[in-house]
Amino acid sequence: MTSFAGYQNEIYLQGLGGAVPPFTTDPDALEQSARDRLGPGPFWYVAGGAGSSATVRANREAFDRVRIVPRMLTNATERHLGVTVLGTELPAPVMLAPVGVQSILHPDGELATARAAAELGVPMVLSTASSHTIEEVAEASGDGPRWYQLYWPNDPDVCASLLDRARKAGYTALVVTLDTWTLAWRPHDLDQAYLPFLRGVGTAIPFSDPVFRAGLQKSPEEDLPMAILRWVQLFTGTDKSWDQLAFLREHWDGPIVLKGIQHADDARKAVEYGMDGVVVSNHGGRQVDGAVGSLDALPSIVEAVGEQVDVLFDSGIRTGADIVKALALGAKAVMVGRPFAYGLAHGGQVGVKHVLRSLLADFDLTLGLSGHRSPADLGPDALRFS
Repeated sequence: MTSFAGYQNEIYLQGLGGAVPPFTTDPDALEQSARDRLGPGPFWYVAGGAGSSATVRANREAFDRVRIVPRMLTNATERHLGVTVLGTELPAPVMLAPVGVQSILHPDGELATARAAAELGVPMVLSTASSHTIEEVAEASGDGPRWYQLYWPNDPDVCASLLDRARKAGYTALVVTLDTWTLAWRPHDLDQAYLPFLRGVGTAIPFSDPVFRAGLQKSPEEDLPMAILRWVQLFTGTDKSWDQLAFLREHWDGPIVLKGIQHADDARKAVEYGMDGVVVSNHGGRQVDGAVGSLDALPSIVEAVGEQVDVLFDSGIRTGADIVKALALGAKAVMVGRPFAYGLAHGGQVGVKHVLRSLLADFDLTLGLSGHRSPADLGPDALRFS
């Protein structure tokens, strides 16, 4: 049994020798510190939202409206945090959300993240928009659990090739992001005219793909602008339809999860079309300005499909209390994004590991102090709504 809470004692004991944590344990301070370390382009590419950022705020406001009601004398001294999601055993109900172009934050990018996640046994979901190839990140993951996130290309042959590579490299579940078939209006990025892909950053997976390369007259190394143009044509501007999910099922023999679900009817359709799970997510507020907070969308989706498929949660997780709230509302596990990205900006693998250990310790302690011994103990009765 892993005691993530032990990180707290480790920090205090190291303090006896005059040592303090390498980076802050405060998520708000971590974001500000990352802003101080990064240029405006990379920082806002991670931190920014769509339009007025109303959805970014809505995600956090939804958590603030929900309060934990602690219970006493529940024998919560020892806790078991492990869960199994779609055949993947997790030491805690936490995984790393797919975050693209991580090399803008640290030169090691996804490789550093994969190594940190593997150290803790926490699954990493690799973005199609990675700065490193599927195979390179798999090697960095070692024996660590890993899932693959698909930005669905318009070329079926390229899509099939990406899926084949991911399966061969040991990725066990497929996460299909539905809400980013074209970029939203993002003022922070627009004001900097900053889009890394147009510089060939975050394109390592397609640019290394044999089928993608076969469609080019010259390789990306020889003619980067034309490779980028083909990338744009394949990965942006075209929405898909429900009946096209059959293609993914044909080319992926593991679990398939749809990410970006915000409406109960879409969750029901996911079940109808044979999907194995959904991720309740609004892309961290980066796609639809003025959308519903992800936590506000969670209960109706759990009610609709929670007994049939695994419901995961994404968008707005910052603290251990946030994890408790999402699980109490029916999520099987949560995905965390921006916090680990800020950790990456601070210190590569060391930074990611510190942020994850901090979040897991906070969750472990909050779970116990609120009177619960495992995620299975949590339900709506653990909360009060304001």
